[in-house]
Amino acid sequence: MLEWLRMIASRINETDVTIERRIARIPRSGADTALARITTAANHSVLWFVIAAALASRRGVTRRAALRGVVAIGGASLLTNAVAKPLMPRRRPAADALPDFRTLPDPPTSSSFPSGHAASAAAFTTAVAMESPVAGMVIAPLAATVAYSRVHTGVHWTSDVVAGAALGGAVALATRRWWAVRPDVPARARPHADVEALPQGDGLVVAANKHAGDRSVDPADEINQALPKARIVALEAGDDLVERLTAEVDDSTKAVGVAGGDGSVAAVAAVAERHRLPLAVLPAGTLNHFARDIGVATFDDAAEAMRTGEAVSVDLATVRVDGAAPRPFVNTASIGGYPDMVRIRERWEHRLGKWVSAGLALIRVLAEARPLHVTMEGRRRAVWLLFVGNGPYHPRGMVPAWRPGLDTGLLDVRYLRADVRMSRTRFLVAALTGTLTRSRVYVQREIPRLTVDVHGEPVALATDGEVPASGTRFDFAVAEARLTVYRPKDPEITR
Repeated sequence: MLEWLRMIASRINETDVTIERRIARIPRSGADTALARITTAANHSVLWFVIAAALASRRGVTRRAALRGVVAIGGASLLTNAVAKPLMPRRRPAADALPDFRTLPDPPTSSSFPSGHAASAAAFTTAVAMESPVAGMVIAPLAATVAYSRVHTGVHWTSDVVAGAALGGAVALATRRWWAVRPDVPARARPHADVEALPQGDGLVVAANKHAGDRSVDPADEINQALPKARIVALEAGDDLVERLTAEVDDSTKAVGVAGGDGSVAAVAAVAERHRLPLAVLPAGTLNHFARDIGVATFDDAAEAMRTGEAVSVDLATVRVDGAAPRPFVNTASIGGYPDMVRIRERWEHRLGKWVSAGLALIRVLAEARPLHVTMEGRRRAVWLLFVGNGPYHPRGMVPAWRPGLDTGLLDVRYLRADVRMSRTRFLVAALTGTLTRSRVYVQREIPRLTVDVHGEPVALATDGEVPASGTRFDFAVAEARLTVYRPKDPEITR
């Protein structure tokens, strides 16, 4: 075995030397200066951080791509410099192997194997491509150029670059174990055939919450462009959305709509369900979770669905607090430390991204939280936090991110137990090792209803990013009546 490894290493070295000699014979050209500048720009991953900042300047998939890329660079750099280089030291190519005009004036002196530049380039590009294939294709030629520049300038052997690229790509792919890649398709839902087409929004009454999302943009302007015949209810600070919208609904109303965040969507969904009217969602909030799951990315998507009369039927979940009237929610509800975690995450995620913010917020909440003593399904439990989703969320064992289906008739119930020895430590270890679904601390179930009785003082309830009430008894359920929502037709995702 040892002899075989020596033979393989010898052949790799021979190939490295052969490639280096061929590069040495390449005539001098402007490429030498360009490659030297590119390889210098990639020192300490500065080049990739600049590109990441440009990608992060836009919300959505490119921002997620930038964040995943930066995380992948961090992991690749750690493994390369702190593990691989010390364990497998190798001399760099001789300084006189290439012409002076091709070498760097201040070459590195650390171990040649593996190439940190190639590892970072591959890690960043692979991670970006996982979130945005188009952005990855644009960046890939630059990453390949950086990798080649390390051989061209004589600071690495070819095998160093190949090994570094393989390591970086593997690190980027490994991020999926803790940070799932969201599918670029809407959730499944049942097509609804009996919905009237509303060309240009004729017959639509839509609530426009200008205090949601980007406050420098008035959603009424975009509504007028996409749906010029819609009747707009402009909301001011302090307005009761449900009361204002209900007052505008009359016999001529054929649908109700909302331009706002998820909290506004849930409120208007209650009006739609009460009046048996279809709902039009116009994404104007900060995160627009429900709009993304339903498959409405822009105002024009909603306008197209109304023009053609395309819609789907989805579940609407409710929660009854201390016996009061059911309160609907379209995404999630939670009690315990989860509302605090959501508030902290949303305060940080514009700078750090959703996943990093969620992890840090969870650590902070667990460090400061007190166990919540509850009775669920006839059993008394102590929990740190409780999450209830309107439909099963993915991924399991991670931060709930998306729903593959919106018509399952089930709630996604998740909680962290506080009645297990060293529960917080065990949770963090399981989360870091990707084994949370096999941990006794983490519980996840999919059920149609859940009753939670809190022992002690009333606790806050959070639904769809809002904190509307507090109580000691919470009855969660999937409403019997389905919600009809306009969505552009796509035969690959509907059923």
